[in-house]
Amino acid sequence: QVQLVESGGGLVQAGGSLRLSCAASGRTFSSYPMGWFRQAPGKEREFIACINWTGSSTYYTDSVKGRFTISRDNGKNTVYLQMNSLKPEDTAVYYCAASQRGWGTPTRRYEYDYWGQGTQVTVSS
Repeated sequence: QVQLVESGGGLVQAGGSLRLSCAASGRTFSSYPMGWFRQAPGKEREFIACINWTGSSTYYTDSVKGRFTISRDNGKNTVYLQMNSLKPEDTAVYYCAASQRGWGTPTRRYEYDYWGQGTQVTVSS
């Protein structure tokens, strides 16, 4: 069992930056691909970024490429999402997730087995 707790959300002006953290419990964290998703009001939860278990491979949705960076520190059981050049359309609840598949960079919701409770990010114009 893996428990995930996100932090770092908040209110920021357009063009600003935030860094989200996701702390995981469980010894097997380092063997799981990790992902970030977000859900805006009235919209489906969407994939943003993922990272493989070693941290050597990442994948991003087009709308955040060049602005967001996913990384992980397996020694600290933590995955990060650095968000730069934020836009009002980035406003959403952000969730981290862990995949038991153990390999690759999964991008679909059904490929993830554990989810955090989410952290709110609000970008003002």
